[in-house]
Amino acid sequence: MTATHMQPQPRPSGRGIRRRTRGGQARRAARDVVGLVLLPLPLLVAVAPMAFAGGGTRRWFGRGENQRADAQAAKDAAAAAFYELDSTHRDLRISVETITAVDDSQRARQAAAEYESFGQRIDQVSQGYITAVDSHDLDRDDVDGAALARARADLTRAREELERVRGELDWFAQSLTPLLQNAETQLARVAPAVEQARQALLAASNALDAVRGQGLRADDLAARLAALGPELTKLNQGAGQHGVPATIQRAEEVQRQAGAVRSEAERLPATAAEIDKRLVSLRTRAEAITTRAQQVAPVLSELRRRYSAACWQDLQNVPEQAVESVGRARAALQEAGQARTEQRWADATSRLATVRALLNTTDEAVSAAGDRLRRLDAVAADRQQEVERTRFAVRDAQRLAMSGRSTPDPRHAGPLDEAVARLDRAVQGLEGRHPDWWHFLTETEAVRETAARVVQEIRDERGGTTTSGR
Repeated sequence: MTATHMQPQPRPSGRGIRRRTRGGQARRAARDVVGLVLLPLPLLVAVAPMAFAGGGTRRWFGRGENQRADAQAAKDAAAAAFYELDSTHRDLRISVETITAVDDSQRARQAAAEYESFGQRIDQVSQGYITAVDSHDLDRDDVDGAALARARADLTRAREELERVRGELDWFAQSLTPLLQNAETQLARVAPAVEQARQALLAASNALDAVRGQGLRADDLAARLAALGPELTKLNQGAGQHGVPATIQRAEEVQRQAGAVRSEAERLPATAAEIDKRLVSLRTRAEAITTRAQQVAPVLSELRRRYSAACWQDLQNVPEQAVESVGRARAALQEAGQARTEQRWADATSRLATVRALLNTTDEAVSAAGDRLRRLDAVAADRQQEVERTRFAVRDAQRLAMSGRSTPDPRHAGPLDEAVARLDRAVQGLEGRHPDWWHFLTETEAVRETAARVVQEIRDERGGTTTSGR
């Protein structure tokens, strides 16, 4: 390297730098123009905008574009609020329709009215939103900043109104939760209830077919089952036509009645066998009572001979009454047999119940004569046993009344004192030539009943912890 090269070069001035810079820029621009001229025409068209955008014509995003973006964001937020309000309104309409389809209470009717009032407010805020959107065209290139600010303010206000009404709808929907849950529960019961009713009808029909196969007609059961046909038609028409509560109630009633028909049909063979058995049994009992009734006359004769009229006069019509009652029982038995032959099961059962009641009454009357004679003979032979038995019952009650007390309760002492006096009078009544033994027996029995009643009252008052040695 030479000395010449090591010498420092003079520093160029600022003007020279600018001149050289401008010269270089000019040369580069000339080269760009030449290059563009030499390009094919399609490529030249594509490159031309980029080539000339680098000068003062390039578009920069400034404050106007920010305002446009803010207005567009406000528009998008308002659109989202409008959509959410519409969705909430539609969901709420379904809930209200569900409630009113099931519930006819005052609260449900009030909820439906409140829902209708929301419709007017929703229409108002929706119209405000639509007006705000239609009033501002954000896609125009010549829209100025003031118009964009107004658009943003109007759309924001529309969004806030939409959100306010949606909040009210949400609160209203929350208040309907108990009604809606109850309605949904009821609706969930409709299909199973209707299906169970259908299955019950089918089961009843199958049961009837089974008993008919055994030679039993069951006409009354078939008529009851046929009467449920119109109810099944209404069930098939659905809850939409007849209402949810009425449909559920109808389904449950159909199920209950069909179940009863099925149960009776399934019991019918056993019922027929039971009726046959009771017919035989009651015929045998009627014969036995007829035989026993024939023995009442000798018993009455013995009573008349040995005791006063007061001891037997209430029994003197027993033989005639027994014959009449047995005759009525036989007639009812014949009717029951006819009903059984005709398979009128309800009539046969009813007639048999009548026969049983008649025979029970007759049996008691016939037995009363023999029992009376035995009791009179026993007391006439040894009255003291009856007296001691009765006095023991009274003393037992008196001891219980005095238990834990210095003086008895008047409510207990009074009846027991009267019972003692009544027993004394009954004993005194036996004096004479022809004592009324039957009156004596009824009096001693009444005294024992009084003593037993007092004992029960004391036990009830003391909590049932006190026991008697009776």
